[in-house]
Amino acid sequence: MTQSQEGPLRERLIDVGVDLVLTEGGSALGLREIARRAGVSHGAPRRYFPTHQALLSAIARRGFADLGARFAAASAGAASPRERVRALGGAYVGYALEHRGMFELMFRHELLDSTGQEPAGGPRLRETTLPLFELLTTLVSRCGADDPEVTAAALWANLHGVAQLWAWGSLPLVLPAATVDRIVDAALDAHLRPAPESS
Repeated sequence: MTQSQEGPLRERLIDVGVDLVLTEGGSALGLREIARRAGVSHGAPRRYFPTHQALLSAIARRGFADLGARFAAASAGAASPRERVRALGGAYVGYALEHRGMFELMFRHELLDSTGQEPAGGPRLRETTLPLFELLTTLVSRCGADDPEVTAAALWANLHGVAQLWAWGSLPLVLPAATVDRIVDAALDAHLRPAPESS
């Protein structure tokens, strides 16, 4: 196999994994199934991904790239830092609800921990996620938070919980009249200073 053929096969394995997790969830992401759907032997993925975790991390990186693109699109028209944070929060929860399998994969601890991942396969998953958190921290700082990193982490945890509890049906059960947008707004209000009132 030539070097030029190796690149496309590596990407095809990731493409197949992305399609599997989006359509069937994380439990479908076995090496054999990915290889079968990519039309290669079950040992072929090992040529590009030394461990199963390395392949799962490459798939999850695609999820973070998609989420980052959604952040950029959602916040493009936002005028103030608070409006941008609101746009990011809505995009985050929306992505989680729309792509539950990918969202769960992206935040698996053993993948974010990066144990057993080869640096040659691209940035470690944790390193891929840091710019998104840094963006949130910067925006939270511009909203006047006293401790932007801790406030951003608390807001992120709150939004992550909103996404999970809404997906499980728990929040709609206890708040049948509420919308997910109202709960996202309440999370922002709980962590950020009130928006200045317009005169």
